[in-house]
Amino acid sequence: MKALVYPHAAGIGGSQMNAVEISAAVRDLGHEMLIVSRQGPLVEKIRQLGLPHVLLDDRAVRRPSALAAAQLTALAKQHRCDVVHGYEWPPGLEAFAGPRLRLGLPTVCTVMSMAVAPFLPRTMPLIVGTGQIKARALSQGHQSVTLLEPPVDVHENAPGYDGYDPGSFAQDLGLRPEIPLVVVVSRLASELKLEGLLAACDAAGELASSGTPLQLVLVGDGPARPLVEAAAQAANARAARTRAARTRVVTLAGLMKDPRPAYAAADIVLGMGVSALRGMAFAKPVVVQGEHGFCELLTPQSARVFAHQGWFGLGPPEHGRAEAAAKLTAILRDLVDDTARQVSLGQFARTVVVERHSLDGAAKIQLDAYAQAIATCAGTSRFELLTDAARAGSGMARYKALRKWQRWRGRAAVDDFNTVARMRPQPQQA
Repeated sequence: MKALVYPHAAGIGGSQMNAVEISAAVRDLGHEMLIVSRQGPLVEKIRQLGLPHVLLDDRAVRRPSALAAAQLTALAKQHRCDVVHGYEWPPGLEAFAGPRLRLGLPTVCTVMSMAVAPFLPRTMPLIVGTGQIKARALSQGHQSVTLLEPPVDVHENAPGYDGYDPGSFAQDLGLRPEIPLVVVVSRLASELKLEGLLAACDAAGELASSGTPLQLVLVGDGPARPLVEAAAQAANARAARTRAARTRVVTLAGLMKDPRPAYAAADIVLGMGVSALRGMAFAKPVVVQGEHGFCELLTPQSARVFAHQGWFGLGPPEHGRAEAAAKLTAILRDLVDDTARQVSLGQFARTVVVERHSLDGAAKIQLDAYAQAIATCAGTSRFELLTDAARAGSGMARYKALRKWQRWRGRAAVDDFNTVARMRPQPQQA
């Protein structure tokens, strides 16, 4: 089988890393994979994995793009691809409008956002990351939905891996080795991320000022950095007023192309999604963060909840940063001095990742999804296909018009399908 895989962005992020890492694992099972993307840091990772790569025309700025759809069509035809796979809704629509409608090729769309765009074609097979999202997509009329929980390379993300030096990470940041280290690896973004980042700073300041030694390092960058910096400065200033704090409490490390040294150096990891999973792969105790005050330590009891809803959560609508900080403070106060429990929870976390989130397992699931896409394509009539395309086109047009209106009013979210509002139950659309 030969697949053309199209990540939605060329930066370093969970969805696009999944796209290339799973592609490499599928290739290792004996299949041909071709990656198409824009220029960006992801290209280096693609080359490191030895995957064939084609750059997308940079003139295709607007998403979705007719130019991108045309280029996908040409590449799929030139390379005689059997299936075209877009990650997130713009590449999914471009693949559907191009290779699916023009060449009759099977197309697949992976959605690792927190919600499926309601205008995605219902005849196009989907791959989603949680059982909760799968159930919702099926209820909305999607014909084929595969559950593929976010995978992790459990060989290169593992305790004792010799590709990095965790000691140099701590030393380069001027951290004290005798003080427990809590690490967050995250994009500093407003949607979904910000509350947890600010709550982590608040909790670190509270713990340090009340006599619990702790160091918090935030790895990443993004548009919310000024807000996170302000929270970090407030935490450091609060801790500096006490005798217990003789070192910087919160440190912003900036973006790391390879954050594995940070995970390896951590005593405790905070995060969500793939970031939480990578911490688990390093056998670290993990606190899963979310929105509206959600904050939960991974234990054998809470693991059952995460297996359904994914590595994220929502608290009551009236809760927010203060509630999240209070919960995190209580969790960390009990955990930072209990090294035996840290080891036990870390070993459990590693077991969960190896059993449920390995790349090898993800590759086999993805191949099954490709086979299902081929079968779905063969069983879809031209009339059904065009009707679905018309519904998707009109739905996207309404969405674009609404987004334009929201931008004019200054109320448009940066990432509309990674918002809390989209995660709450939505009215079904015809």
